Amino acid sequence: MNLFKTLTEFVSAYMNSVSEARNKRFLVTARSFVILAFAFGLTSCKKAEEKPPEPPARSTVEKNFVDLTDKQSIAFVIKPVAVANFTAQFTAYGSIDFNGNASVQVFTPYQGKIIQTFLDLGDAVSKGQPLYTVDSPDLATAESALLSARGVFDLANATLSRAKELYAVRSISLKELEQNTSDQNAAEAALKAAREGVRIYGKSVAEIQKLESDKKIDSVLTVLSPINGQVVTRNAQPGLLVQPGNAPAPYVVADVVNKWLIINATEEDSTKLRVGQDLEVNVPVLPNESFRGRIKVIGSVVDQSTRTVLVRADISDPKKILRSGMYATYIVKGDSVIKSIGVPEEALAREGDGTSSIWVTEDGRRMFKRTVTLGLKSNGLVQITNGLKEGERVATTGAIFLSNMLEIDK
Repeated sequence: MNLFKTLTEFVSAYMNSVSEARNKRFLVTARSFVILAFAFGLTSCKKAEEKPPEPPARSTVEKNFVDLTDKQSIAFVIKPVAVANFTAQFTAYGSIDFNGNASVQVFTPYQGKIIQTFLDLGDAVSKGQPLYTVDSPDLATAESALLSARGVFDLANATLSRAKELYAVRSISLKELEQNTSDQNAAEAALKAAREGVRIYGKSVAEIQKLESDKKIDSVLTVLSPINGQVVTRNAQPGLLVQPGNAPAPYVVADVVNKWLIINATEEDSTKLRVGQDLEVNVPVLPNESFRGRIKVIGSVVDQSTRTVLVRADISDPKKILRSGMYATYIVKGDSVIKSIGVPEEALAREGDGTSSIWVTEDGRRMFKRTVTLGLKSNGLVQITNGLKEGERVATTGAIFLSNMLEIDK
């Protein structure tokens, strides 16, 4: 208000000292100036009066505990820290495959046309069970040779019998008898070779005897399974012309209980593996299943392009649920045992900065947050290498819940 009075007096004195003609123009300007000055003064005073008080200084000590009610404390399991056994281990990757030593591509031994198939994909098969039949001209040729050899053998036997009778009455010489004996031996050898020639086509002894007695050629070749297992691949169809070793094989039979884990181990990991070492194998698509493996072969060559070493482990799959090509992880455990304090994995909380914390208490009500350093993992426990002592009481469950409570209380 003093500012307004001073300005008014100044304007009045000035207006009295100038001419009346000029006063009219100046009056408008002066009045505007006075109004602006008055408004500026009021605004400055109001701002000075309404200036908010400064907030109190925030404490630099960060809270690191939470207090639980009686009802909340019941939900937590408090146990003292104890010493446990830990073994060094690491996790790596591989894939499932059929046991190559018990997986057979069942080709026909001789070319021919498939007549009939007996099993489908996924069917169980026993050793010696028929898989498919082939009309084989080679089999017909072998059977024809067998019948011819049998005819020569029968004739040689009959000739030798007559020669022995004639020699007994001295109607022929000893030389002629010996010649007939030699012919009979040659015929017998040829018959045995002809029988073997038919047998390799898969004909049994009974079938060969029936062929010789009936003297009827049967060109149908039955291909049998060489092992017990399961049909894992089928390419056979009636009318398909097949040849020995000409891929794809009409049938592939494999042992589906004993499988392989194929590992392309890094150079570093390969130095930690040894033949006979046990593995814990897990398959991501079967999270509720666990398999045991044992290393069978460790390669002696490093692949120059991938810098990996081929490692093979045997896996037992009694439920027959693993499939060839499945992605798998495996855990390798060391031989040495380390004694150290450990806590359950549920007792740890992962912080945003990458550290791990645990909640320590003395009375079960006030829980203190403490940062710890982790070590090995074994049997659901995590080794604590720094930040915790044996005998201290910790919350073995609900670590994440306690961390959330602390954030809310801050």
